[in-house]
Amino acid sequence: MDYIDYYKVLEITKDATTDDIKKAYRKQARKYHPDLNPNNEEANKKFQQINEANEVLSDPEKRKKYDRYGKDWQHAGQQSSQQQRPQSGGFGRGFSGGFGGDDFSDFFSSMFGGGGQRSSGRSPFKGQDFTAELNLNLLDAYTTHKQTLTVNGKQVRITIPAGVENGQKIKLPGYGAPGPNNGPAGDLYITFNIAEHHKFKRKGNDIYIQQDVDLYTAVLGGEAIVETLNGKVKLNIPAGTQPDTNLRLKGKGYPVYKKENQFGDLYVKWQVKIPTNLNAKQKELFEQLSKL
Repeated sequence: MDYIDYYKVLEITKDATTDDIKKAYRKQARKYHPDLNPNNEEANKKFQQINEANEVLSDPEKRKKYDRYGKDWQHAGQQSSQQQRPQSGGFGRGFSGGFGGDDFSDFFSSMFGGGGQRSSGRSPFKGQDFTAELNLNLLDAYTTHKQTLTVNGKQVRITIPAGVENGQKIKLPGYGAPGPNNGPAGDLYITFNIAEHHKFKRKGNDIYIQQDVDLYTAVLGGEAIVETLNGKVKLNIPAGTQPDTNLRLKGKGYPVYKKENQFGDLYVKWQVKIPTNLNAKQKELFEQLSKL
């Protein structure tokens, strides 16, 4: 038999405790179990290695010999072939010959609540979880709406609450893979990718925009039409408005996730535009103003 690094198989370190080995074994065995990987020879081979690794590392005497002698651990002390066979209570059952369907059932029965007793049928357990990504723009995520996405060949229609954030995940119970042996279906986890907007910049539930205002309006005062996420508003610009002055519009920002009628604020930064390419008359007037 070729040498197998049992620690590497279970993805643990050599100083792993008994509990560490047990947890790692359960995790790996469930991942590569043939019931979850039908007709997958690589998974079946991996599953056998996982059982073999657990059989050795969970037994203090075998683990001690394995750590000391490596690939020759089975021959240490001239053990008999009978001593090398898996002890009762393990899940080995002869690694070279593979596992039959009943062996898989016994394995899961003892691992997930069967108390080590032989079961007349396979134990049900939860199906595999699915993950998906959904791309939205800022305006899409502003309102609650429905979308249909295809996951594993099936169409899933979901309601997207207003105010979801970039990178946020939601869980849809029961939309994953069917559970083997009539077990419950897995879950679907959706991650939202929200693209940046060219005008509106979101920070939490607040929105920031920059609005141009000409020099004359900034000096003399006036009005400006400003676009918000839910329409345009007319704003008064006080005389003497300075560049980069911020104006806060309460409740005009982004909706708070799953909070009815609650919104962040909108912040408008005035960008005063300095006129260029002045004609002779305009320059003369500015010169006159500078002398006053």
